[in-house]
Amino acid sequence: MEIYRSHVLVCGGTGCTSSGSSKIIETMEQMLVEKELEREIKVIRTGCFGLCEAGPIVIVYPEGTFYSHVKVEDVGEIVEEHLLKGRIVRRLVYKGALTDESAQVPLKDIPFYQHQHRIALRNCGVIDPENIDEAIATDAYQALAKCVTEMTPEEVIEVISQSGLRGRGGGGFSTGIKWKFAASSKSDKKYVICNADEGDPGAFMDRSILEGDPHTVLEAMAICGYCIGSDEGYVYVRAEYPIAVERLEKAISQARAYGLLGDNILGTDFSFNIHVRLGAGAFVCGEETALMASIEGHRGEPKPRPPFPAVRGLFDKPTNINNVETYANIPPIILNGVDWFRSLGTEKSSGTKVFALGGKINNTGLVEVEMGTPLRTVIYDIGGGIPKGKQLKAVQTGGPSGGCIPVDLLDVPIEYDSLIELGSMMGSGGMIVMDEDNCMVDIARFFLDFTVEESCGKCTPCRIGTRRMLEILDRIVEGKGKEDDIEKLERLARVIKETSLCGLGQTAPNPVLSTLHYFRDEYEAHIYDRTCPAHHCRSLTKLQITDDCRGCTACARVCPVDAISGEVRQKHVIDMDKCTKCYSCIEKCRFDAIIKV
Repeated sequence: MEIYRSHVLVCGGTGCTSSGSSKIIETMEQMLVEKELEREIKVIRTGCFGLCEAGPIVIVYPEGTFYSHVKVEDVGEIVEEHLLKGRIVRRLVYKGALTDESAQVPLKDIPFYQHQHRIALRNCGVIDPENIDEAIATDAYQALAKCVTEMTPEEVIEVISQSGLRGRGGGGFSTGIKWKFAASSKSDKKYVICNADEGDPGAFMDRSILEGDPHTVLEAMAICGYCIGSDEGYVYVRAEYPIAVERLEKAISQARAYGLLGDNILGTDFSFNIHVRLGAGAFVCGEETALMASIEGHRGEPKPRPPFPAVRGLFDKPTNINNVETYANIPPIILNGVDWFRSLGTEKSSGTKVFALGGKINNTGLVEVEMGTPLRTVIYDIGGGIPKGKQLKAVQTGGPSGGCIPVDLLDVPIEYDSLIELGSMMGSGGMIVMDEDNCMVDIARFFLDFTVEESCGKCTPCRIGTRRMLEILDRIVEGKGKEDDIEKLERLARVIKETSLCGLGQTAPNPVLSTLHYFRDEYEAHIYDRTCPAHHCRSLTKLQITDDCRGCTACARVCPVDAISGEVRQKHVIDMDKCTKCYSCIEKCRFDAIIKV
C-alpha cells in the first residue's frame, strides 16, 4: 500500500471538467514527476464538491486548503509554493475559507457547507469514483453484506418503511411501501430500475451522484433486488451525461470483479446483474411507464395506471423504480438505523433533500439540507444571497412542473406537503432563484414552453391544452393580451391538471397557476396597462437615456439601426420608432445612463 504525504483532490464533475479541471490534473501530475514528487503526492479526480460557482476546485489534504477558480496557469504556483515549499497560495484560496487572521477554515465550517447535512452526497468530492477500493473504504457494500447475510428481505423492507424515506424523484411516495408491493407480486422474473433520466432545466443532482459515488446506487439497487426477489436491474440514464455513464459502467465492471454484483454475491445464493440503458433526452421518459417503454425499445409514451409497475412493469413483469437520490439514501439507512434517519427532517418528511441551486444566486451549486429547512436558510445562509444588491422576488421549486414561491413565504419549511400547499412541489430538486428583474409572466411562459416541447402528444389535454395556454402567454408578453385571458388560463389549467394521462401534463400548469396566484398584478399590468413591471418583456419596454449620460457617443456607435443621436459631451436621445431593443447600448454604456422604462 502506497503512503502519500499529501493528497490533492481535483473536482472531476461535469461543471469543473468543462472549465478545464482535466487539464489541471494532467499538468499537475506532469509537474510532480518533474519535481520528483509523484511518490509523495497523489492527485485524485473526484466528483462534484457542490460549490459549482467556485470551480474548478482543488483541495489539498491534510491541510484542507480550499482553492477555487483554479486555472491551468495556477498549477505551477500551487506545486512550487504549496506542495514543494509548504506555503499556501493565499490569492487562490476560496474567499470563505480564510478568516480575517488568514487562518484556514475547515471545509465543514465554510458558510456554504455549514448548514448542510450530506447523506446522498456524502462521498461526492471525497473519493475517486473510479476506484472501488476508495468506495469500500467509505463503507460501500457494507449495507448489502448486512442485508444478504444477516437480514431477511422482509426485515430490510420493514427498515426502509419505518425510516420514512419517500421517493426523491418528485412523487414523494413511501419507498418501503413501494418495495413491499413489488415483493408481494408473484412472478418468475422481476426487475429493478434506477431512473437517472434527469430532465428538469438546471437540475443536476442525479448526475452528480452518479459521477461522484456510483457504487452507492449499484449497492442500493442490489439491496432492492434482494428484497423484491429480482436478479436483474437497469440504470436508465440520459446520453447527455457521458461522464456519469462512463463512471457507472466502470463501477459495474469493478463490482462484478469483486463479486459484489453478478452470481452468488458474497458467497450467498443471491445473484444480481445491472445494465446501463441510454435515453435520448426526452423529458417525458422521466415518467416511469414511459421510461420502461423506452428500455423495451418502444416510443417513450406513458401508459394508464393501474396496473402499476409493481404488478406489471418492464417486459410485463413486476418492477420497482426509484430515482438516483432515493437509492443513495438506502445504504446509510441500513447501516445507521431507522432512528438515525428519522431524527433528520420532519415527522412526515424524514432525512435530507438535494437541490440544484441556480438562477439569481451568488453560490450556485448542489445543496443537501434536512427536510424542514426554511427556504431563507438555503437562499441566504448557503446560497449567499442575490448578486449585485438586487432584491429577491421568488423561488421556483420542482422544475418545470413546480411553482413560484414569493419572497414573503421564505420562512416556510422545505418539505413535501408544505410546498404542495403553496402551489409548488418538491420535484426532483431544481431550485431557481429570481430577482426583481424577472418578469413572472415570462417565467411562467418559459417553463410552459419547455413542457409543450417535451409533451409526447399521446393525450389531448397535454398536447393541445398546454399549447393553447402557451399561445395566450405569448400574446400577453407581446402586449396583445385580452381581458378574458386570465380566466381562459385558469380554466385550461384546471382541465389539463384533471384529465392529462401522466404527471407531465398534470403538473404542467403549476408555474402558471402559482404565478397567477402570487403575482396576478403582473398579469393585469401586461394586459390592461400594456406594461411589464419588471421591464423585462421587450414588446412592453422602452429605453430612456438619463441625465447621467456623458455624451461619449459609445451607445450611438454600437446601435445597429442608428436610433441614438446626440452631440459629443451632450445628452443623447433614443428614437423608439427605430429602436429594435437589442440592448447593445445598455451593455456598452459605462455610466449606466440607459434604463428600461
